[in-house]
Amino acid sequence: MIYIGLLAAFWGASYLFIKVAGRGFEPATMMMLRLALAASLLLVVLAAQRGWSATVADMQSLGWEGFALGVVNGAIPFTLIAWGEKHIDSGVAAIANASMPIFVVLLAIRWKPSERVHGLRLVGFLVGLVGVGVLAGVHPEGGWWGAAGTLAVVVASVSYAIGSLWGQRLIAHTSGLTLSASSMIGGLIVLLPLGLWQLPSHAPGWKATGSVIALAVIGTALAQIILYRVLRSDGAARVSLVTYLLPVTALFYGVLLLNEPLTWEELAGMVLILGGVALGSGAVRFARREPVAAPSP
Repeated sequence: MIYIGLLAAFWGASYLFIKVAGRGFEPATMMMLRLALAASLLLVVLAAQRGWSATVADMQSLGWEGFALGVVNGAIPFTLIAWGEKHIDSGVAAIANASMPIFVVLLAIRWKPSERVHGLRLVGFLVGLVGVGVLAGVHPEGGWWGAAGTLAVVVASVSYAIGSLWGQRLIAHTSGLTLSASSMIGGLIVLLPLGLWQLPSHAPGWKATGSVIALAVIGTALAQIILYRVLRSDGAARVSLVTYLLPVTALFYGVLLLNEPLTWEELAGMVLILGGVALGSGAVRFARREPVAAPSP
């Protein structure tokens, strides 16, 4: 359980790092540096475990899909969240991003027609979407830009959901760290032109620079290593617990370290989204009452 707590702490802090780094870097540049640093660290870890030749061979075996995954699971959502956090608090971004499991199940219906959504699961999806609406539509401080920032994070969640389903198929043919490194390189290649074009004209402050480094090392590379260790030891069901802990940790960081206000919209949205995720994913089920047989005479 300690690894689940670490993942929630590291990924929750990522929204804090993005918020601070956004004061000195444009979104594309920030995420270009994030992917470059994280990919480099993961390549070093892989090379230490398997050697350079085996690492390169494993990445080549994934073909173009390993790199393309980095577009939908890295470049697009990373940049959308960074842009969104220019207009919304880090806690709001974390709560909106917690809707990702809902989109995973909805997209899975398209690719698995045999799966039917009804009853409480359908109610869960609707409740979660209402929570997204509360965050995006009832945002008096941010106005229209606040709504746009929230919706950008929701679109990032859809992109993450696509990447999650795609990655589940690819992971059967390689290791998790190899897939992560390949996808990060792919995302880096896509962001490189815009990231270089948006390089700041002067050196950003130490807080913004340190936040980018922390985002890459702690929130990306180290978190990926822990993630796949938990997947091997405890399975995907245990990892899903992070969904419920992450918004709480992100809100804690935002309120405590960034002095972000804690509003009723955030609390209501978090309860609705996480409740919808719990129902829609089937994590919460209500036992059916069985008929009681009449006593024998």
